[in-house]
Amino acid sequence: MMKLDGVTVFVAVAEAGSISEAARRIGLAKSVVSERLAELERVLGAKLVQRTTRKLALTEDGFAFLGHARTILREVEEASAQLSERRGSLSGPLRIAGPVGFGVAHLGRALSAFLAAHPGIDLSLDLDDRFVDVAADGYDAVIRHGAIRDNRLIARRLCATRRVLVAAPGYLAAHGTPRSLDELEQASAVHYTNRNSDWRFTAADGARVIRPRAKLRVNNGLVMRDAVLAGIGIAMLPSFFVHEKLADGRLVRIDIGIEPEGAELYIAYPPNRSASAKLTVLIEWLRRSFGDPPYWEAGLPARAERKS
Repeated sequence: MMKLDGVTVFVAVAEAGSISEAARRIGLAKSVVSERLAELERVLGAKLVQRTTRKLALTEDGFAFLGHARTILREVEEASAQLSERRGSLSGPLRIAGPVGFGVAHLGRALSAFLAAHPGIDLSLDLDDRFVDVAADGYDAVIRHGAIRDNRLIARRLCATRRVLVAAPGYLAAHGTPRSLDELEQASAVHYTNRNSDWRFTAADGARVIRPRAKLRVNNGLVMRDAVLAGIGIAMLPSFFVHEKLADGRLVRIDIGIEPEGAELYIAYPPNRSASAKLTVLIEWLRRSFGDPPYWEAGLPARAERKS
């Protein structure tokens, strides 16, 4: 008889690409994962995975079975979720991904409170600034700041956020405070490498774009903030990274009379995984936790007047 834990292991191995990574994701010993996978292959009478010294790949039978295996697990999870709803409780696994900086600064505390309110949920959170493939990597949902590039996903808005130009007081004392786009373009900049180096602004006559010289490029917003605190240059950063430093005066907001282009915070999930009760409750929890406008923008000055 085919066992559900064998199906779970097979899907984890297929999505992770290795037995060791699958074992890490589902919290089992590597030997247990190997044993359950071997048992499933014996029950099915088919080789699902081809193992070599360098990599692991699905066989033709493995590819054929994978879709069915995912359907089995999804239906079991949905059935369990429906029973939990009937009992007035939520339970079971929930796996999400999010950006590193935002996860450290804000997401962690919101999720800790969520788990305290729903102790039956087993949450896995992977923080990664790369744009993960939600379905292929086995996530229920992904949290992103900015546009969702994958049009196969269903995106649910959490809140709008602002980007602000910031610098350390020491940098501005040494180099002057830019008062226009032309002056800003001559400044030393700290750029985020996962976006292009353009700084976009919203003007009455449309978007305005400048390309300041990069003093530093880095793929993490918290490292960018620390570089700005050290006086390396000016950065355009989401308000959720800098609100506390602006409040205590360690960073200064630069106002050139035109507002940096904003962004929105989303949670997205594959259309073939309709939002489960757990995910629906999580989405509403995050919306209430962050607020709209979000709590980290409570002390920010009013938006700059737009100039053409």
